[in-house]
Amino acid sequence: MVAYSYILAVSNPQRKAAVNALFCDKMPDSIITASGIHKTYDTGTVKVNALRGVNLTVERGEMVAIMGPSGCGKTTMLNCLSGLDEIDAGQVIIDGVVLHDLPDDERSDYRARRMGFVFQLYNLLPVLSAVENVELPLLVSGTKPAESRKRSMDMLEMVGLSDRAKHLPGELSGGQRQRVTIARALVNQPSIVWADEPTGDLDSETASEIMDLMCQLNADNGQSFVLVTHSVDVGNRAHRIVRMRDGEIVDDGNGQFQGK
Repeated sequence: MVAYSYILAVSNPQRKAAVNALFCDKMPDSIITASGIHKTYDTGTVKVNALRGVNLTVERGEMVAIMGPSGCGKTTMLNCLSGLDEIDAGQVIIDGVVLHDLPDDERSDYRARRMGFVFQLYNLLPVLSAVENVELPLLVSGTKPAESRKRSMDMLEMVGLSDRAKHLPGELSGGQRQRVTIARALVNQPSIVWADEPTGDLDSETASEIMDLMCQLNADNGQSFVLVTHSVDVGNRAHRIVRMRDGEIVDDGNGQFQGK
């Protein structure tokens, strides 16, 4: 927390240097390794090459932003890397596990235990309270109700919403709903958090607050974050920006240029 507070206090160039120094000191190994990823969608009338031989490595504890124009393959890459979607060719290794070699049920269980997801439109169940939404992944994975409730309340407190625990999503602001979504994504203490346009439906002030929260959680807990975003402001908060165009990574943020 002290290190994170320092990073926020300094200017943007200094912040980058401070983040990189902190990251390099603490997180030396890869948690995501993707090589030669291809994904094609067949609409019946046309084939769309959504990913064309993508290679990407994400270090443990790193926050990576994936950016590029609409239709370039950002969300497809996130879905393929996380195992939400099948790949046509290539290999994705998550923390030593070859993800797409797992049977569907084992892959789903692995996602539930080791990954968290944050989406632009929250995906909260409207009939459940904030705390009930947060505890749902725990209950599904077999955690006892009392333990699930305690851990969920702890997470809501961490994101600053313990006083809204019994409120339904419809009774919360957009920023509050996204905080609930982040709490739900982190309640299982995942190794990786995938976020698809996490600030896309928020005003600029609320978006900045959500990114403050995600950066703080990343610094404090050491989880890896992979963010898909159109926002330059969001991208600049990450450790590095991976840029895509036409289904390829054209700049991985480490000085490696691929594709065209």
